[in-house]
Parts: sequence; structure tokens; C-alpha cells
Amino acid sequence: MHHIPIRRALTLVPLALVLLAPAARGGDADALPLVLRNAMAQASPQAIADYRRKLAEYQEARAAFDAEAGAYWSQISEKRRGRNAKRRSGQQVTLDDYVLEHPPLYTGPKRPVNPEPEETPERPVRKPIPVVADLLRAAQELYEFIPQRPASELEFKRVYARYALASGLTREQAVRVYAFETGGTGSYDVQAGIEHGGKRAISTAMGYNQLLTTNSVELLAEQGHEFIRALSEKVARTPGPARKTLEHKLGVLKGMVAHAKSVPDTWSEHEKIGNTAQGWAMHAMVLDIDVGPMLQTHKLLTSVLFARAKGYTRPLTAAELEMMNLTGDGTGLDMVTMPQAMREQVPTSNFFQRGGYERNPVAIRHNTVAKLLAITDARMDSNGNNAGARELAGAF
Repeated sequence: MHHIPIRRALTLVPLALVLLAPAARGGDADALPLVLRNAMAQASPQAIADYRRKLAEYQEARAAFDAEAGAYWSQISEKRRGRNAKRRSGQQVTLDDYVLEHPPLYTGPKRPVNPEPEETPERPVRKPIPVVADLLRAAQELYEFIPQRPASELEFKRVYARYALASGLTREQAVRVYAFETGGTGSYDVQAGIEHGGKRAISTAMGYNQLLTTNSVELLAEQGHEFIRALSEKVARTPGPARKTLEHKLGVLKGMVAHAKSVPDTWSEHEKIGNTAQGWAMHAMVLDIDVGPMLQTHKLLTSVLFARAKGYTRPLTAAELEMMNLTGDGTGLDMVTMPQAMREQVPTSNFFQRGGYERNPVAIRHNTVAKLLAITDARMDSNGNNAGARELAGAF
């Protein structure tokens, strides 16, 4: 919807009121509309002078901070490149390969509010975030397919638990990650933002392990052969009319896998599909009683297998697995493989881009690897007592 931004619209109000309101009688300032009186008062020469002085102070402080922060984050990037090069050549990563100082945080004056009306630039129109209804519509229109929803939440949990255990996830990993990701109360179709009283989706992250549309596309591309094999086996042992339904689902799954594999196997290419109706249709499989548990399982299992392939044979704790789930396998493994003594000293900033770090109060407050893992464990402990987490634990 194309509306004039609120702040810009308000700058037009005083003139509109002057043209529409009756003239003030006898120079009575009280007869002027309140918005106009306030605008006139704010725009006094003294107010403007104060604003310009404060703006200059803010700009000077901000420029000094940006210079310091820019140098710091350049060093973070340089150290990260160095660690990656060392790992590629089989060299040991040491404490010297990390930035051990914490990043600067801006503590200077805030940007002052301009007392004079000013135009604000048009904000770019946000792309709508698809919700369950959109996913179902895309699956119906593109594949003539409606995901088979579970008869109950417990049914989905039981299927997920069976498949997760058979695939190599542990009960502790699955339940504690679920507790962290959903607060220990989430349903199989819970979406980020539409939970705990929330009314608006903030991303496409859905389900027990909060898959994005891009995750669903990527998993279909990379693990689709396993999904097809498992569903084919179920088709073979299912008699009667139910078999026909499963055969149709299998055909749809094969079509989705083929489409996901039709582009290079990179996150950016899968993201492009994820932002289309085709990707929404694929994401609808998260809701299906047969395919959904496989997608949820492999969202975590790929991290376990990645760590194993890199020579890390010790079982991942749930908190370590969550680090890989949140930050990506390569970055997460960097934290996971770190000895405890180093975890106590290495700042979390080493694993973020500047923008992501400065918007992440948890990483700022719990500012070493050890502290971040500890707060993750603490939240898993706390949320693990909630009803959904207890029910999932029972399903194992």
C-alpha cells in the first residue's frame, strides 16, 4: 500500500489547517490549531540554533565512533580470513587468531530532533511475508497439492521423534533446541512473530527448528534423495486408497526436489526460489505429517554431519548445535571446536558482521563464547519445563 509516511504527512498538516480553519479572531493565538502552535514554537531562532549546535556535536561524536568501529570490524574480518586460511591448510587455530578486545559501542549524544518540518525519504515497500495460508495456496496452485496435516500436535511430535532418533539426532539435542527455538511451547506450524500473542509474522521461520523458506529449498535440493527414499518406502507398505494419496504426494515431492536441484547449490540461489511462490509451495511441506518431520530433522542433522565431516567426533551438546543452527555451520563450528579456556576469552563479536552484532543485545550482553553458550543452555533449561517441551520429550 502506498501511503504518505506519517512523519511526512504531519509536515503538511499546518498548511492544510491554515487553509481550512476559520481565521483567528483578534489575534488570539489560542484560536490557532495546537499542531500549528507547536510547529511555530519549535521553529524559533533559538530552537534552530540549539538544534544545529547539538547536531554538530552528534555528527562529530558519531564520526569519531565510526572511525574506531570501522577499524575494529576490519580487524575482525581480517582475523576471520586468517582462520579460514589456516583451517584450509590444516594448521592449528590459536588465541592469536581472534580479536580479543570487545567492540566499541556508541555512547555519545543521540541525534537531535529537527524543530523545523523536514521531508523524510520514502521507505521502500516491504515485501509481504508469507504465512501458512499463502504456503497452502501456492502448493495448491502450483502442484495441486494440500499437505497432510497431523491429527494432533502429539502425532507430529511422535513422527518427528521416531525419524530424528533413526537418523542420528539424540533426544537431548532435539528437545533442547526445540525449547530454545520455540520457548518450549511451539506447535509444528508456529511461525516467528505469530507466537506468544504476536500478531504479525517477522520472518518465514516455521516449526520446531524454525526453518526459513530458503532452508526448505536447500534441504530439498541437498537431502531430497533421502526424503524420496523414505516416502517411497512408506508408499510400498501402504495398501488401499491411502496409497494413492501417498503416491500423489511422492510425485509432488519429486517435482519439488527436481526444481530445487535445477539451480546451483548455493544459499543465494536457493533464497531466490524461496522468495517466490515456488519456494512458498516447497515450504508448505514443513506442515506435512510425512515430509515435515524430515525437514525439521535435517535442519539439525546437517550440522551434526558437517561437524563430523570436519573431524569433530565428540557429540554436539544442544547449545553447540544451536550455535550452528543460528550462525551457520562454518561459523558455529568455529565456536564449537574452541577449547573451554579460549571460550572464556574470545568475544562473540568474532562471529558476527558489524550490523548483526550491533542489533543483537544477547550477543552484546553475553559477550564471550562461554557466556553465549551458558545463556543458551540456561534458556534451554528454563523452557524445557514448558508443556510443549515435556510433550516432545515424552514422544522420544
